[in-house]
Amino acid sequence: QVQLVESGGGLVQPGGSLRLSCAASGNILSINAMAWYRQAPGKQRDLVARITSGGSTNYADSVKGRFTISRDNAKNTVYLQMNSLKPEDTAVYYCNTDVRTTSRAWTYINYWGQGTQVTVSS
Repeated sequence: QVQLVESGGGLVQPGGSLRLSCAASGNILSINAMAWYRQAPGKQRDLVARITSGGSTNYADSVKGRFTISRDNAKNTVYLQMNSLKPEDTAVYYCNTDVRTTSRAWTYINYWGQGTQVTVSS
């Protein structure tokens, strides 16, 4: 069993910054790509940023130049540094990753975190 625990959300004024963290724990053999998604009220869940096991990244157009995704493979943790935040960034942010565990070593299984609320408002 794998757990993804997110932290770092909160209320911030427009133009401010937040740093989200997502730590994976459990009987982990390896982690493939790690990603952040977000879902605003009444909208679908969309990809914000993704980072491969080798460190390659891609971003949604709406966050390019403002958000930075990174990972610490030794800690099984992915981060999302969010700068120059806008009200339209308000959403629940979810961590997502593919994990290979000791009990199912032949395949990667996709996991979601519980989500962390980010609210950008004055």
